[in-house]
Amino acid sequence: MEIILTPPIAFVLYVALVGVLFGFGRLLAGETKPSPLKSSTYASGEEAPAAPAVPGYRQFFAVALFFAVLHLGVLILATGAGNVVMLVALAGFMLALLALILG
Repeated sequence: MEIILTPPIAFVLYVALVGVLFGFGRLLAGETKPSPLKSSTYASGEEAPAAPAVPGYRQFFAVALFFAVLHLGVLILATGAGNVVMLVALAGFMLALLALILG
């Protein structure tokens, strides 16, 4: 009974179970008939907007990179010895953060 719990055997059993359930679901679903209404965007009964709601991820990536550099700098400075190399690293982090802020 323990052999069923080994990862490769369990994976094969789960894939087989998913395949059976998927096939049973397709039998229950019936025949599909494509129509323009099915392929259109659903927007609560209203006309879908032509322009995307979110302009993009550019602002998010700038903020995410800012916090990544900030946290990485704090980790490096906190675990490093207080010598000249850390001052150079601190100046580099400040420069990188300034460049991210100014864009």
